[in-house]
Amino acid sequence: MPSVCFYFQVHQPWRLREFRFFDIGVDNDYEDVEKNRAVMQKVAEKCYLPMNALLLELIERHQGRFRLSFSLTGSFIDQCEAYAPEVLESFKALARTGCVEFLDETDSHSLACIFNDEEFRAQVAAHRVRMETLFGQKPRAFRNTELVYSNAIARAAEDMGYDVILAEGVDRILDWRTPDFVYHPEGCGRIKLLMKNYKLSDDIAFRFSDRSWEGYPLMAETFAGWLHGIKGHGDVVNLFMDYETFGEHQWADTGIFDFMRALPDCVLTDPDFDFLTVSEAADRYPARDWIDVPYYTSWADAERDLSAWISNDMQKDAFRALYECQILAAQVDDPELQEDWQHLQCSDHFYYMCSKSAGDGDVHKYFSPYKTPADAYVNFMNVLADFRIRLMAKLGEVTGKKIKLRNTEFRREMEETSARVMEMVELIPVTRAHALEQQELRLELQNRYRNLYRLR
Repeated sequence: MPSVCFYFQVHQPWRLREFRFFDIGVDNDYEDVEKNRAVMQKVAEKCYLPMNALLLELIERHQGRFRLSFSLTGSFIDQCEAYAPEVLESFKALARTGCVEFLDETDSHSLACIFNDEEFRAQVAAHRVRMETLFGQKPRAFRNTELVYSNAIARAAEDMGYDVILAEGVDRILDWRTPDFVYHPEGCGRIKLLMKNYKLSDDIAFRFSDRSWEGYPLMAETFAGWLHGIKGHGDVVNLFMDYETFGEHQWADTGIFDFMRALPDCVLTDPDFDFLTVSEAADRYPARDWIDVPYYTSWADAERDLSAWISNDMQKDAFRALYECQILAAQVDDPELQEDWQHLQCSDHFYYMCSKSAGDGDVHKYFSPYKTPADAYVNFMNVLADFRIRLMAKLGEVTGKKIKLRNTEFRREMEETSARVMEMVELIPVTRAHALEQQELRLELQNRYRNLYRLR
């Protein structure tokens, strides 16, 4: 009996306000509260509330035969509580049906798995507590930030007690195999691996409203037929996507809600098909093979690797500077600083710094609140400089020392740096055209901003 497994990521990042050089050491209010509130309330109205109501309708109509899975990021939950509590209540209503599974991930939606294993495990543990508290579920399945995956991450998930982990169905990994079976991760003993069928997932998430696509307009009957065609060639079709697909990325007037309303009926016309949650799929179907992923993969961009977050020198420098703070942050018993530390690790900050062009670049621009990747880098590094100063002050490491934040010479240097950075922002298109971006950014942005971490 082939099964359809819907999984949705639900995420809203913490967007930083414009944080200038002269705010360092003066103002530690980092986040753009009004923008975060406005975006959350807009998406709640367009996506979360109507889609949750639709899913509840489908579950009730099909008497529990329609089932699905979610992962809710910590930043999404925090913003629900602050700006749209009714959204969180609608997810609790879905949880009470018994037909919805909630997965674990890093609470900060971070890439700590790459940089600090201790921090990574602590964030996963924090997220588990949230899921148990909010929904009365102890998650059995793990989904890493942006589906970042490797053998090592699978082993860590197994060590933390999870029964199943999710990954992108990357062609170069699968080779001749299909993502429509359950697998075992290489080097693990018990945990199972579900891999996204990205072609069918992206038909909904990205191509649904594309009038140039040969499949347009996509009807529920057509898509169900594609699913039915997998019978005999797979056990489970994993449809993984951003929840914001519905109503936000694909607006209501595209017909996306009508499509989803009709899809379960169309799928269930074949009595051999059903819907399962992630853990139910792993329980029902045996692993057909071992999948070896010695390097990192993700579901982002055409490369499906880490290049969305770590492809240029700005991103690498920002990550280095961020995780240099980890030892200090681990010693600070201050709720406000700890909250800032978690928020600064959100992977979106680094996504905005990506300087790719063409199609992937357009996607990054769509999500970014900044005009350029350099703007994102500069703003983040300003915030991080201030955050580090606060950490060190809290720990007493600057006692008796004078931080020259108000020193005329220091101010003049920062002013000169600001002017030079603006020049570099203007030069980025030129340097990219001449394949000089890496050199210029390294010389003018990174080297100068490193000075912000030096106490004088």
